[in-house]
Amino acid sequence: MPSIEDHAARFDEKADSYDDSKSDEYRTCASLVVEHAAPDPDETVLDVGTGTGAIALRVAEDAGRAVGRDISEEMLAQAREKARERGIENVDFGEGRFREPNVPDEADVDVVTSNFAMHHLSDAKKREAIRVAADLGARRFVLGDVMLFAEADPSEPFYSPEVDDPATVGVLADAFTDAGFALTAVERVHDQVGVLVGERVEEGAMPDAR
Repeated sequence: MPSIEDHAARFDEKADSYDDSKSDEYRTCASLVVEHAAPDPDETVLDVGTGTGAIALRVAEDAGRAVGRDISEEMLAQAREKARERGIENVDFGEGRFREPNVPDEADVDVVTSNFAMHHLSDAKKREAIRVAADLGARRFVLGDVMLFAEADPSEPFYSPEVDDPATVGVLADAFTDAGFALTAVERVHDQVGVLVGERVEEGAMPDAR
């Protein structure tokens, strides 16, 4: 699989045309991620693999603060320009990755989001990424991504073996559970695309399923 540096370079090249290249399934996932994130006005949302800011800029409208992290500086430049054009000041875009999100010291992360980014990680690294979200104290993790609800067909448009390593929904569900999240929503957008919502399990209580 390509290295992090390879992925960063590939997305740097795509930054200018990235927004116009997205599929209907990607846009549906993005909307579902924002809907399920549902931050309170005083909460901080960490969006990992933020790209050009599709999720971070939208959740910033309802959150106290949004923190967008990505490995591509060109994508981050696009996100910062969007924030400037829209007058959104409660968002911070910077370098970071799933296992090292570089969250500001003063930020208490309440919600973690990610859309169409985690599938570049191996299953073991996905598990680590979800654990990092738990260790940050997030009460909710909303993941929209390439994920396998059925046997994968490499000819389908969402799965490219050269750069993608999607997990099955079962593997992701186990990773959420092992990190202390209860899976409260599963949105199937396509056989290979969906949204999972994990809620922090408090001792002696279970979150309501949606």
